Amino acid sequence: MTTPLVEAVGVGRSFRLGGQVIEALLPASFEVFPGDRIALMGPSGSGKSTLLHLMADLDVPSTGRLTWPALGASGRLRPGRIGMVFQASSLLPMLDLAENVALPLLLQGHTQEARERALQALDAVGLGSLADKLPEELSGGQAQRVGLARALVGRPKLILADEPTGQLDHATARHVLDALLAALEATDAALIVATHDAEIGARLRSVWYLSHGSLHSELEVEPAT
Repeated sequence: MTTPLVEAVGVGRSFRLGGQVIEALLPASFEVFPGDRIALMGPSGSGKSTLLHLMADLDVPSTGRLTWPALGASGRLRPGRIGMVFQASSLLPMLDLAENVALPLLLQGHTQEARERALQALDAVGLGSLADKLPEELSGGQAQRVGLARALVGRPKLILADEPTGQLDHATARHVLDALLAALEATDAALIVATHDAEIGARLRSVWYLSHGSLHSELEVEPAT
């Protein structure tokens, strides 16, 4: 039996704003397995980012239990076992693309192989020839693909992408998603993409839907090509 990467039992997250309690995520139970391709859909403010941040070990639940059975203990998951892709690529302007991508490895102390693996990650998203360029020389779509490469360089078992194409036009968004899916094709890494774009949701095998903090639907779909 396959061990889940993420296991949640009644996990919820609330915040206190002044004297009011905001239920960002109502209690939910789910599992994520190797090879999963999940679209986490819902409008802005529905709880998508909150859920991703919990799964990424960037936040802790207010209720319930969240574990990573196949990945390890909390506090030791990033950047090696879980890779994050954000809506903005957040590249450091003074570093070239290879240096930006290598940064997670350098922070882990993997200095000898950092540049070689960064170049491999850039090749995987189709930007190997731009390794020496600075972020200011890139288009928006290229910058976002560098962000993908940075998430992939640690060879994580789980990729969490938070609206990675939200600032891109449809054609560029499609190319970015193409690059991500192609880079993961030969791996058993799981992918969860938070999005409100139905076209992106149709590209993935499963759809989870969030509305007002409630994870109320999980659908298996035939992904579009």
